[in-house]
Amino acid sequence: MEIRPIHTDDDYQAVLREVSAYFDNEPEFGSPEGDRFEVLLTLLEAYETKHFPIDLPDPVEAIKFRMEQSGLTPKDLVPMIGRLNRVYEVLNRKRTLTLPMIWKLHDALGIPAASLIRPTAR
Repeated sequence: MEIRPIHTDDDYQAVLREVSAYFDNEPEFGSPEGDRFEVLLTLLEAYETKHFPIDLPDPVEAIKFRMEQSGLTPKDLVPMIGRLNRVYEVLNRKRTLTLPMIWKLHDALGIPAASLIRPTAR
């Protein structure tokens, strides 16, 4: 199995082409082809993490995304944020999250605290 690190965009494109062929017919786990597929995916992940980092979402967008995922309404956020008018102030970017709100949202909804701590985009 000859595999090299991904150094250039050309290397990256070549590995993408090779891996895409495996998606149509995924090799058996533990087979030589399965091992190659797994190693190539690991290389791709490392290269993409380094060259195409994804920023954490804005706190309000993270809350709205979790609400959408879970079918929640603003009323469902009252235990974490406070009165309904305060929930709307947060969702409309009129009020910033406090540390107790952040921890309650994190604990109750599983939103990463790092996403909630970021400054809100205005």
